[in-house]
Amino acid sequence: MRPRPPAPGRGILSGTGLIITGLTATLAALIFPVWSYADRGGTGEALLNAETVATEYGPLSGLDRDFLTKVRLAGLWELPAGEQARLKGHTAAVQKAGEHLVEGHTFLDERVRDVAAKLSLQLPNEPTEQQREWLRTLDASEGSAYDWQFANLLRLAHGKVFSLVAEVRASTRNTLVRKLAEDAGTTVLDHIQVLEDTGYVDFEALAREMAAGRTPPLTHTPAPPGPVTDPSPALPVTPSQQPSYSLPPAASRPPES
Repeated sequence: MRPRPPAPGRGILSGTGLIITGLTATLAALIFPVWSYADRGGTGEALLNAETVATEYGPLSGLDRDFLTKVRLAGLWELPAGEQARLKGHTAAVQKAGEHLVEGHTFLDERVRDVAAKLSLQLPNEPTEQQREWLRTLDASEGSAYDWQFANLLRLAHGKVFSLVAEVRASTRNTLVRKLAEDAGTTVLDHIQVLEDTGYVDFEALAREMAAGRTPPLTHTPAPPGPVTDPSPALPVTPSQQPSYSLPPAASRPPES
């Protein structure tokens, strides 16, 4: 079908009109990025200040609070996953990785609960539905299939939180959060290493997942809660057995009870 020609006197620009229109569009294209860039620069700082509250340990940002929530949530599902791997793992390497997860998250859970109490923050006591689904996936697996699921699922999750730990450690202005981020970085890196040592991690699939931004997030919770006058205490995550492996020295340890 041939295109319908424009009606006489309508839709037709003169040569001068075309030149003016082109110059106007070019000028707008040059001006808009400058305005947009300047606006974005101010917005980032305004957003940081809007989500930050003052504490005796330094400013506490929205990212700091989200970090504490995610550390707690990680322990709520990764510690039981580690306990399961110690018993259900088909190889000694998977059992060892499970042992590391149990000790690491027992330590981090005590640390994050201590920090949250000092900052008057509420922490969740239940894993998210997505985390419960991951645990159900592991429950349904057996033998070498279980080992593969355990190593890859936990390695993806640890890769995600490792990026968050680095960002918080680099940017936080809160001394308690900074020390917790150091401990979390030591622990998470140890977990990444022992998970990779199982020999089951599919690095090609891992790279594709990371590039596509589909790494399993720890949570899709809304904006993290701010300090409250009387926060509900977070219940301890306690393993059923004491692990025998000791992690490398961390930046700080919880007080002895």
